[in-house]
Amino acid sequence: MADKQTNGLASRPKAQAPDPSIALKPCDYDSVADHVQKINKLASTITPTDNATRLELAEAARKLVRALEHPRETMIKHCWAQPAAMTAITTLVELGAFDVMSQDGGKPKKVADIAKAVGADPTLVARLLRHLGAMGYVEETDVDEYKPTNFTKSLCIPIISAGYPVLSGGLLSANNKFHEFMKKTNYKTPEDMSNGPLQYAYNTDKNMFEHLQANQPYGDLFNLHMGGYSQGRASWMDKGFFPVQERLIEGADTSKDAPFLVDIGGSIGHDIQEFLDKYPSVPGRLVLQDLGPVLSKIEKLDSRIERMEYNFLTEQPVKGSRAYYMHSVLHDWPDVECLKILARVKEAMKPGHSKLLINENVIPPRNAQWEATGLDILMMTYLASKERTEQDWRKLLGDAGLKISNIWTYANGVESLIECELE
Repeated sequence: MADKQTNGLASRPKAQAPDPSIALKPCDYDSVADHVQKINKLASTITPTDNATRLELAEAARKLVRALEHPRETMIKHCWAQPAAMTAITTLVELGAFDVMSQDGGKPKKVADIAKAVGADPTLVARLLRHLGAMGYVEETDVDEYKPTNFTKSLCIPIISAGYPVLSGGLLSANNKFHEFMKKTNYKTPEDMSNGPLQYAYNTDKNMFEHLQANQPYGDLFNLHMGGYSQGRASWMDKGFFPVQERLIEGADTSKDAPFLVDIGGSIGHDIQEFLDKYPSVPGRLVLQDLGPVLSKIEKLDSRIERMEYNFLTEQPVKGSRAYYMHSVLHDWPDVECLKILARVKEAMKPGHSKLLINENVIPPRNAQWEATGLDILMMTYLASKERTEQDWRKLLGDAGLKISNIWTYANGVESLIECELE
């Protein structure tokens, strides 16, 4: 049993303690000049539409901050400032404070007026906004007076704001208890989506999706959050990503009744509608598949797209499609369940004709991007699943009897399309 007085730390492997003074020195002072030089160089060439340089410049700026910070400052940021910001943003989102702040073009407003508009204690609102001002998320214009930044204006958009209450209210206890669950399971990687850190933290036997749906509005907020996650990410249908004409349209069966694209687990049809919008003359049938309750939420979808109620763990009813497509489906499931899903697709594929297109992250062996690695930890915590490396994908798909024809990756590697065929 762990030593109560040391909260379990006594069981850690012992290492020689470093000089305590290092916690009060910059983390990497020697690299500061190089980071500044790179920032100046990138800043001199960037344009408003140059996204690649923007991303590189933002990462260089983060590296500069990390190099300048003392370890103690980084610790305080992690333990105090970032959790407090999550608390403040979540509360102000639910109050509607950012909507009030964004009125009148986002002109500066007194805390008392914001609090009155949302029906909250002015002292509470003042303290929350004070911290967000210190963090740079709102602009402090005078004593107890603030105006929104572009970020906090964006929190008036439901797909941007929804992540804060759904994480705070429905999921983050699993992150906070993750270390306890690991200790209890002897630090073994979670592999059971119904018995993992989330179930331990919330004392439930439901998987993440069931848990959120049973605790509304978190289920609906999660669906909105997924819209925010997808917004602005590269689309495989765009020029320069995946050659749709050469790899899909050419060689397809052009008869009217031949299935061309089946979007498996495609939710309310954002992807397949985008595909039709960009390739309106594509031949054959376009089929959207998902569970009935999901399809019932569709508000607008082109009449050419067939809606089909379907559970991807059952036999695939559409045989011999030119392409079967799954977007962020397999990352929700451990390998053992993925193999069951893939088996149903494989059964329906036509040799020499059908392709499986998997739109997911492919984490590189080095220099992984923080958005993908962060999501990987959350997938492990909430669903006992993962964001997969290329090696992971090759093993999983090989075990399923599929071969990878190509992996198409765009820009910073956050978005990839894995093109598969029958072995």
